[in-house]
Amino acid sequence: MNLEAIRADKTGAVLHITLNRPESRNAMSLKMVAELRQVLQAAQASAGKPDAVRVLVLRGAGGHFCAGADLKDMAGARMRAMQNSDGAHDPIAEVNAEFGQLCVAFAHTPLAVVAVLEGTVMGGGFGLACVADVAIASDTANFRLPETALGVIPAQIAPFLVERLGYSQAKRLAVTGGRLDARAALGLGLVHAVSNTEGLQAELDKVLADILACAPGALGATKALMARARLSAPQDLVLDAAAIFSRAAQGPEGLEGMTAFMQKRKPNWVTQ
Repeated sequence: MNLEAIRADKTGAVLHITLNRPESRNAMSLKMVAELRQVLQAAQASAGKPDAVRVLVLRGAGGHFCAGADLKDMAGARMRAMQNSDGAHDPIAEVNAEFGQLCVAFAHTPLAVVAVLEGTVMGGGFGLACVADVAIASDTANFRLPETALGVIPAQIAPFLVERLGYSQAKRLAVTGGRLDARAALGLGLVHAVSNTEGLQAELDKVLADILACAPGALGATKALMARARLSAPQDLVLDAAAIFSRAAQGPEGLEGMTAFMQKRKPNWVTQ
């Protein structure tokens, strides 16, 4: 796979995806968006294969996670909008929507997603942090929502901010151009662990070991059910949840997991 704006390195069942534009603090260009979606699709397509990807780790090169949208792409879209006389399409909205589709794709993937956050975590980078299932921050991480201070809005990340932080805190941060250090982000539940730079890899290794101890199919089904549970009353999910549980219990993972428990051994999806 020919990648320019990101790197993708596979170690066992873990795909490490690095935003690789350190000269711009990994600003999110359209090329980066396209490559991230390309890599995600390939990882998902590996399901069921012996070398399947089970976990995605997102991080940035050069000591920063992501400084938000690439302003060059936005300037180009603005120029196209000025030249667009027929009004048939809106280039600025199209560019914005591309990033939104990326967030949705990572939010809905059945694979586990872990974000390792260092340095600048701004705008769209802040949104990606909210999309991740598990977010680990270095004590160097600085979070900011600069959109309203720039005269625009955090359009595509707003739903994920509300989902992660709740309405009150998401709104507070959005209307104040919110700034958070790593400890404040931990207190709000934006991230799940904070480590110094030296301990960051050990913290990541611990999280990966815990995820890889879970059955991949059960993990994906659980993520999908929890996404529905956010928007449904518990009583409305009873029968569907029971059916999902039954399929899992009678499927190969359920049978292997319960057999391994009875035999006091690790199930076959645990490789270490």
